[in-house]
Amino acid sequence: VKYRSFKSNVCVLFFCFFATEHTRHGPVFTQEPSDSIFPLSSDDKQVFINCKAKGNPPPHYRWKVDGREINTELDPNYSFVEGNLLINNPHVINHGGVYQCIATNTFGTVVSREAKVEFAFLQNFSRKPRNMVSVREGQAVVLLCGPPPHYGEMKYSWVFNGQRSFLQQDARRFISQRTGNLYIAKVEASDAGNYTCAVRNMMTNTTVLSSPTPVVLRRDAVMGEYEPKIEVRFPDTVHVSKGSSVKLECFALGNPVPSISWRRADGNPLPGKIKINHSSGILEIPYFRPEDAAVYECVAENSRGRNGARGRLVFHDVEHLHWVQTLKDAHMAIDANLQWECKAVGKPRPTYRWLKNGLPLTAQGRILVDSGTLSISRISLSDSGMYQCVAENEHGSVYASAELKVVASPPDFTRRPVRKSTLIQKGGEVVLECRPHASPKAAVSWWRGGHFVALLRQTIMEDGTLRITNISKSDGGRYTCVARNQFGMSSSSGTLVVKEPTKIVVPPLSLDATVGQSLVLPCEVSSDSSLSPVFKWFFNGKPIDFIRQEHFEMIGGVRAASSDLMARNIQLKHAGKYVCMVHTEIDTVSAAADLIVRGPPGAPESLVVTDITDTTVQLSWGSGTDNHSPVTMYLVQARTPFSIGWQSVRTVPDSVPGQTTHAAVRDLNPWVDYEFRVVAINSVGVGEPSTPSKQIRTRAAVPKVAPVNVSGGGGARGELVIMWEPVPEEQQSGDDFGYVVAFRTLGSSTWIQTVLASPDASRYIYRNESIAPLSQFEVKVGVYNGVGEGPFSRVVRVLSADEGECVQRLPQNTHSTLLQQIITGHMITCFCCLTVKFTHARLSGLKGSTDYQISVRAQNSAGLGPSSPVFNITTKKPPPIQPPGNIEWKLTNSKIFLNWEHVKALENESEVTGYKVVYRQNWPGRTTVLETNKSSIELQIPSGEDYLIEIKALTEGGDGTSSGAIRIPKMSSKCCSSFIIHSLSSCLFSINCQPCKSKLD
Repeated sequence: VKYRSFKSNVCVLFFCFFATEHTRHGPVFTQEPSDSIFPLSSDDKQVFINCKAKGNPPPHYRWKVDGREINTELDPNYSFVEGNLLINNPHVINHGGVYQCIATNTFGTVVSREAKVEFAFLQNFSRKPRNMVSVREGQAVVLLCGPPPHYGEMKYSWVFNGQRSFLQQDARRFISQRTGNLYIAKVEASDAGNYTCAVRNMMTNTTVLSSPTPVVLRRDAVMGEYEPKIEVRFPDTVHVSKGSSVKLECFALGNPVPSISWRRADGNPLPGKIKINHSSGILEIPYFRPEDAAVYECVAENSRGRNGARGRLVFHDVEHLHWVQTLKDAHMAIDANLQWECKAVGKPRPTYRWLKNGLPLTAQGRILVDSGTLSISRISLSDSGMYQCVAENEHGSVYASAELKVVASPPDFTRRPVRKSTLIQKGGEVVLECRPHASPKAAVSWWRGGHFVALLRQTIMEDGTLRITNISKSDGGRYTCVARNQFGMSSSSGTLVVKEPTKIVVPPLSLDATVGQSLVLPCEVSSDSSLSPVFKWFFNGKPIDFIRQEHFEMIGGVRAASSDLMARNIQLKHAGKYVCMVHTEIDTVSAAADLIVRGPPGAPESLVVTDITDTTVQLSWGSGTDNHSPVTMYLVQARTPFSIGWQSVRTVPDSVPGQTTHAAVRDLNPWVDYEFRVVAINSVGVGEPSTPSKQIRTRAAVPKVAPVNVSGGGGARGELVIMWEPVPEEQQSGDDFGYVVAFRTLGSSTWIQTVLASPDASRYIYRNESIAPLSQFEVKVGVYNGVGEGPFSRVVRVLSADEGECVQRLPQNTHSTLLQQIITGHMITCFCCLTVKFTHARLSGLKGSTDYQISVRAQNSAGLGPSSPVFNITTKKPPPIQPPGNIEWKLTNSKIFLNWEHVKALENESEVTGYKVVYRQNWPGRTTVLETNKSSIELQIPSGEDYLIEIKALTEGGDGTSSGAIRIPKMSSKCCSSFIIHSLSSCLFSINCQPCKSKLD
């Protein structure tokens, strides 16, 4: 009967406890008392010390002072206001001390931290008269303040002869703020009078005055000079904590008045933050740091000598106590084991003690206390309560609190019943949890259909969980967990449903694909008919977002029997692992496939240029990624300040195979700045070009190209005018480029030479009054640079000037002609003659849209004959300045297909009637010219050679501006059947290589 009664009481306690568990708890401080200094004056009648704790039920409070409990009945000065302590009419002696607040409710007791309470006060001086002080002039004197009893920060001053203002300190007078004494280093006649010490409490803001001290001057003698004597000095050792401010006092007596100086004994300069009052002998160091610790020296000096005082400032490394590991409330079952650990840091290292319900806890029996660790084994109901860990050192203490609740209850499944229904696939493994709340822990057994569960494949774990492996259909049914302890028994049941497992019957397969292709990865499953599989696709471990991923599409739906993945327009970035994951209520299965994407090769790396000569360089590079298709060849390109974009260059070997990562570039122009890049090609296409190399300059060499279009004629009487087309800068081969002009009269064997040092020169005039008009000369123009002399042009014949000035040059092979040109109303006549066998001539260099008058005269040994009738002509408009643009060309086998944008002539330019296409082999080669009236043309050229192509517009006014040379690279038939380049701008091309089908097959 007693057992049943006890059992019933426990059950009632259990249900009550859990009904209000979330609100009922022991006291926890929200506000604790702290060290305080209260100003005590006639106006202060009350002192209020705070303390507040939360708890349910609300706690009640007690207070202690100096370890004894406060009884408000015995001491009416004390009263409680809720948890706070009120002190009425406090007394310095009776009510100063260490206070502690104690909070208690039904769950236990906690004590607050200890708080030291002090009172700032200042009593009056004694009214007893002070003795007179007699002193000679030049002597030193010290007047003692002798302050009355006090507490708190004090400030000392002195009053002279009852004046309203305080005595000012200077190099001769000093007031110590440690003692209040007044020091006069050398007495003067004006110092005689009454001195009163004024003491002010900075906290109570009260001031008291001493009785006057009379100072009289003795007339019997005058004090002589003497060396300084330090009367006010700082301690030998001062401990200063981090961040605090320290003041050092130093004052000396002497005649003459000593001067005070400060220094560090280690020779280091004083930091800029230090404040020094030289007149009153005070050194102040604010915000003290470890580097401020040193020996400081005060030096007093006058004409009779010097004296000094030293003291060491020691950095006091104090770290205030604070918790790094505190306590947490614990709800423990009977017979369980508890361990709490608290840890605080501070300097000095703290010690620990433990409290239970406000009383010291010592190690005994089941309780083990080891510094900051508390262990209680086999917990019982009597161990419930409030526990506190106290860490303390010489600078203070900190408290950490926690509540221990010991629970005693029968098994209960209210919060955690057995799962009502559990689905599991056939052949799988299931875990049925049985976790009732019970204190102490309940013993668990499992039942199925009235029979105890104890089979080989069924195991009851230590925590009561039932584990069944290799499940079959016969394992389905209703399972019941029965839990018991000394306070009662309870049970909870659930149903196990066995389903057929899900299988992927058509998994995705690993594939190879080429960039741009599309493919489908299948995924088909078989599963229990009552289940609805859900499909998810993953790419490299991340779910595929079919809304944002335009390349992917799921075919078949999320909840169908199959869900294939469609991938469109595959790119290199799509290579990786694809996983089809299928999830049902009972299981999750997956299958993976690897996708390899083949694409054009990546850019070659680390291009280096070495072995630079005048016409060759050596290139080496590293292979880029081949993107799963081996590199078949490399294409080397170069550009110069004179080229249009990147152009293919000749190499050794002519075709760089894919397994080679170096090549020699040949047939370069000397003394030209080059950049190089390498393009890799595989069976898929042309890859990205490498990063351009650093710009290099080929070595200088003797020029190899002579001027062309050498001609002349015209000029003033006595002049021989020689003209030529300047050599382009890229063919000058070096610095200090110039021309050598050589000429001689026809029939002479001696050449006259002159040097023109300008690379831009295109004209030379030789003046000699003895030259007969229209004399024939043989002329040639050579080149040179800083390395040496180059070749001369071929020899041409040029006539000297006629009687008048000639402004028009004529080519060779013309009869004697007369050219008359009308310019702004003036007639200018030019004579240019050459005896030939023909009766026709070609006039070049004329201006477009200009009227000309032309006549012809014959010449023989007797002179010039009469002029022919004047023939009037008007030259055509000049050709367009705009060159053909947006050039596209496609190389297929031995054919080149060219397309370009039609040139539109301006109003002052001749209309375009067609186009001239000039092409030749890169080095060397025969030039071929074709004309067409379309903006496209097909050229039949041999394969295996590089070609240079230019396009010009054809008009009545002549040829238009050239498109510039375009280099058509030779292409190996092993890699490409066609090669397409789009001229995007003057220096940018888009390149595509069409793979040979036979090679890919």
